[in-house]
Amino acid sequence: MNAIAAPTANAPLLDRIERRFPLAMDTAIPKIRELYVAATRNQWDPERDIDWTALDPDAIPDEQREAARNWWSRRGWGEYGAISESPTLSVRFTQDRLPVEMALFFALRTNEEARHAETCYRMAERLGGYIPAPIHADFTKAIGSHGVRKMALDPDTSVECIIAALVCGLEEYAFDWFRLMIETTTNPVANKALKLILRDEVRHCAFGWHFIEARLPHMRPDEIERMRQAFIDTTIQVELTGYRVPWMAPDSPMTDKENRIDALTRAAGLGASIESEEKPVFIATMQRVRRRFAELGIDIPLFTHAKLGTF
Repeated sequence: MNAIAAPTANAPLLDRIERRFPLAMDTAIPKIRELYVAATRNQWDPERDIDWTALDPDAIPDEQREAARNWWSRRGWGEYGAISESPTLSVRFTQDRLPVEMALFFALRTNEEARHAETCYRMAERLGGYIPAPIHADFTKAIGSHGVRKMALDPDTSVECIIAALVCGLEEYAFDWFRLMIETTTNPVANKALKLILRDEVRHCAFGWHFIEARLPHMRPDEIERMRQAFIDTTIQVELTGYRVPWMAPDSPMTDKENRIDALTRAAGLGASIESEEKPVFIATMQRVRRRFAELGIDIPLFTHAKLGTF
């Protein structure tokens, strides 16, 4: 009987022999180790740290309550996706023999994304009941995935490309979006939920930049270019197509409905934001991220969107 051949270096990531040892536990990127320690100290519990009884659904007009129920369900769908994203990246970090503090931090990031999803679920339940899935297939596709899990398991896509796309791109946009909503959400329960989520997002954004800064001196010009392109592609193909806010998606009856849900939720002070508020914030975020990349010697081009112009 022929022996079964060991997986080759070209085999799919999950088919490869696990490369755990020797296990180095020393600190290689101190700033990420600091984020891990901070995350262990800043845990919170959606059930106990938010006073859900303070949200009286009967005091909210029916149309606004139903809209907010839809909006918080939609947020839960997005947050739930990251629960599998984080451990998938931890597998990749281990296979690529990256500094151990990266996997340590992402172990806690999994927990953080789980409580974000639970918080959104609890808000939707309080507002009339969580909605388990979108009705429209196109909308399911728009918010269902940004491709990070697939990239994480693709040996031909570097971790630097993934982090540049996910963190330096999508997480930065999310951070400013949550900060905007906190400024405009008047309901104290909804505001508290958004603030707790934002507290975790601060560390998520910092992780990406600390990793890229540590890796750049060891990267070849072609590797840096692929990382740059990954950021550009994700911005164009994910963020600018309505992954986070529906008005960025192509016009359709589905988009109009989701925009109305956002507007009603915003008017009720229960979360969300609207196009006129989001446009300057998104442009400012992109300008800040472009400057941050420029400080690292990486040029990010201008983008064009039908509703944002060239920015």
